[in-house]
Amino acid sequence: MNQLAMFAPEGAIAQAVAPMRIAIVSDAWHPQTNGVVRTLTSTCEQLRLWGCELKVIAPDSFASVPCPTYPEIRLALSWPGQVARMLDGFSPDAVHIATEGPLGLAARRYCKNHGVPFTTAYHTQFPEYLARRTRLPAAVFWPYIRWFHAPAQHIMVATQSVRDELRAQGLTRLHHWSRGVDLAQFSPDAPVPDEYAGLDGPILLYVGRVAVEKNLEAFLSCDYPGSKVVVGDGPARAALERQFPDALFLGKRSGRALAACYAHADVFVFPSRTDTFGLVMIEALACGTPVAAFPVAGPRDIVTDEAGALSEELCRAIDAARFCEAKHCIARAREFSWESATRQFLEGLAPLDTHQQAEMVGVLG
Repeated sequence: MNQLAMFAPEGAIAQAVAPMRIAIVSDAWHPQTNGVVRTLTSTCEQLRLWGCELKVIAPDSFASVPCPTYPEIRLALSWPGQVARMLDGFSPDAVHIATEGPLGLAARRYCKNHGVPFTTAYHTQFPEYLARRTRLPAAVFWPYIRWFHAPAQHIMVATQSVRDELRAQGLTRLHHWSRGVDLAQFSPDAPVPDEYAGLDGPILLYVGRVAVEKNLEAFLSCDYPGSKVVVGDGPARAALERQFPDALFLGKRSGRALAACYAHADVFVFPSRTDTFGLVMIEALACGTPVAAFPVAGPRDIVTDEAGALSEELCRAIDAARFCEAKHCIARAREFSWESATRQFLEGLAPLDTHQQAEMVGVLG
């Protein structure tokens, strides 16, 4: 069922995919703006192009409440058996649980109770993320992560660093699922943003959520000459604007307007220590802008010496990244494509056999 037939006409790789019905359960979905949502959206677009039928079970289908300390994220409130009925009614060939939240828990419970194989993904350094928000040690949250992911046929991970970390936690059914970048949208030829006019150089850019776990203070407090620009929004924005009045906060940008911000910055600064990948880094590289970051999971797997610099001293990383050439940044970004990443996703799924599908259809009937 999950067989990929590949051929290469006229030197281009084309993909023929046996049509699949795939259920994707995620607590992160539109209108949220983050790497998980963008990854799932791009993957779904590619899967639909290949003729797959998808059922995305996400908070937009349920009543919801704001997440404590993070009101932009909605936590779904599902009735008992509601997620089960949605899965049962769709009768998928494969079930993928993308997140560890309420909907992920409901889908996991259904699959476990009825012998349905499923896959999960580790999109966020969840223990570190919660540690930043609660001030409790990350070790407090690892038992939940191990419990949640252990029954999965595959746990999809984006980088070798995350693979190593999960192995150290005893999670060994790991499958590589990388990320991609839209090279048609993110390119060096985007026009100069009006807001950049008159800014002192070099222009140092951050793009992403403006939230405590992104460690933006490390960037904004960095004593490096030039102008600091922040693109994005989030719960920490107002406080950071007051604390760092010299920084330029532009709010959300998308499409070519976002590409323009990347393309005309001198260095893209990624201060997060809690991301498992960091899509914004390869978007910046695709626009010819080098990356400066800490030597942690995500940056360590993406940033090469030719495309940026890593250092525990962020100012030193920025200084070194400025010597990188745009052509090397673009070449690095071209190693990531959504087509390739989506093939990896398909290969990692755990398809139900005919007997399991028949049982699934009959569970609620």
